[in-house]
Amino acid sequence: MIRLKDKYKKEVVPHLKKKFGYKNDLAVPKLEKIVINMGVGDGNANPKALDSAIDSLTVISGQHPVKTRAKRSIANFKLREGMEIGVMVTLRKDRMYEFFDRLVNVALPRVRDFRGTSNSFDGRGNYTLGVKEQIIFPQVNYDKIDRIRGMNICIVTTAKTDEEAKELLSALGMPFRK
Repeated sequence: MIRLKDKYKKEVVPHLKKKFGYKNDLAVPKLEKIVINMGVGDGNANPKALDSAIDSLTVISGQHPVKTRAKRSIANFKLREGMEIGVMVTLRKDRMYEFFDRLVNVALPRVRDFRGTSNSFDGRGNYTLGVKEQIIFPQVNYDKIDRIRGMNICIVTTAKTDEEAKELLSALGMPFRK
């Protein structure tokens, strides 16, 4: 069994049941999915940039990403509708727990001047984290990347409020800023 999933069942569920007064284990908030999105701004000018982003996101997530396309044309950005402008991957179940464990215990401590993550919840119990460099993940080979790219990591939970989601994520090990 995945280490973090085991911790969730043995430690986090009883803690959240006690704190919020849940009567049933199924009412306790849990992680639903993690969506990782990496935008590639120069994807239309340089097609190899998209391939490089796919390779690095595959190594980071352990799952092959899909290409995202522009929904509408924007003349100022020289963008046409349907152009490939990024890659994204949705993680669920065991891969989601493995990625979250690597993110919290390995990648985030490698960020320069790291003092904790911000409280960027959306009001419905979902958390979004922006990462400026993909090289904080040790799986990424520094020699094979052509350009340092950032990514957005959206953690979707079944929590109804931000307070419940914050308690869930902090119990799982997310280092929030004090």
